[in-house]
Amino acid sequence: MLPYATSVRNEPLQITPWTNYALIAANVLVFLYELTIGGQGVSQLNTFITDYALVPCEYTAHCAIVPGTPTPFWLTLFTSMFLHGGWAHLLGNMLFLWVFGSHIERSMGHLRYLAFYLACGLGASALEIATAATSTVPGLGASGAISGVLAAYLLLYPTSTVSTLLPISYLVIPIRLPAWLMIAGWFVLQLVYGVASLSPTAGADLGGVAYWAHVGGFVTGATLIWLFQRPDYVRQLRAYQGQAA
Repeated sequence: MLPYATSVRNEPLQITPWTNYALIAANVLVFLYELTIGGQGVSQLNTFITDYALVPCEYTAHCAIVPGTPTPFWLTLFTSMFLHGGWAHLLGNMLFLWVFGSHIERSMGHLRYLAFYLACGLGASALEIATAATSTVPGLGASGAISGVLAAYLLLYPTSTVSTLLPISYLVIPIRLPAWLMIAGWFVLQLVYGVASLSPTAGADLGGVAYWAHVGGFVTGATLIWLFQRPDYVRQLRAYQGQAA
């Protein structure tokens, strides 16, 4: 599904979501840099990805740290959040961040939202490391952090609707879904695929997607939303929603 709008209109804090815009811009710029490296050769790009993506076994001492990895090596917990494996990977993540992130930034303010986003990314990486302790496969992408944004949106706006495009074969059908159905359904799928990925032979079948990173980011976001939201935001939000009903 490809979401493109939500029904949320009345929010207590009407601010321009500059942090969300900056995060999208940073992801795009880093990907464009990846393209310039890729133009020099596949091996250079692979080296760059291996150096700056998250390699689980480096964190569990099951493998040596790659020589080109930044110092300290745990910086890859952050750099990996801004790397993407292709246009579809980047555009899909940025679409979700564009649609849902602005609402979460308004619930927190600029700096709190940035801290929340990065914390969700760290939670995603932590669970990925725990469930793939011996893996040498580089993990990359913003989807773990964005999963936390989705969890926050689900808890703040459960009764809203999401306008989305549903591709069916050669058709693309526009539909509107309740936020709780779309996001909770997505999370259940991540859990199901995550459990399936624990099988030693599941890697190729599941496309190498880091489902446990999605789960980790989602759980982190659901846990931290109440800590990072602005004081009295939920009370004001419910009042605004009541006026609009």
